[in-house]
Amino acid sequence: MKSNQPDELSETRLHVWVTGRVQAVGFRVYVAQNAAFSGVTGWVRNVSYDTVEVVAEGGRKQLDGFLLVVKRGPHGSFVQDARIEWEPATGEFVRFEVRRSL
Repeated sequence: MKSNQPDELSETRLHVWVTGRVQAVGFRVYVAQNAAFSGVTGWVRNVSYDTVEVVAEGGRKQLDGFLLVVKRGPHGSFVQDARIEWEPATGEFVRFEVRRSL
C-alpha cells in the first residue's frame, strides 16, 4: 500500500492550517524567520481571526523540523490544532514570504 507521506529525500510540499491564539502575537513573522533558518520556501498568511495558513516546500527532513517549530509557535501564542496535508512540490517558490491576510 502506497503512503501519502513523502520519502525523506524527495522535495515535497507541506500545507498547514494552524488554529488557536495565532493572531497579534507575531506568528507570521516567527514562521517566516524559521522558514529562512530551515531553508524552506513558500508563504504564510492569516486566514481568519484564529487561523494561519502555511505552505512550505523543501526536503522532508527540513519540513519535519519546520513543522515542529510551526506547531510550537512564538512566545505568547497557543496552537490549539494543526491540520496538515502533504502535497507534491511544485517548485514555484524562490523564497518564503508573508502574504496579505484573506
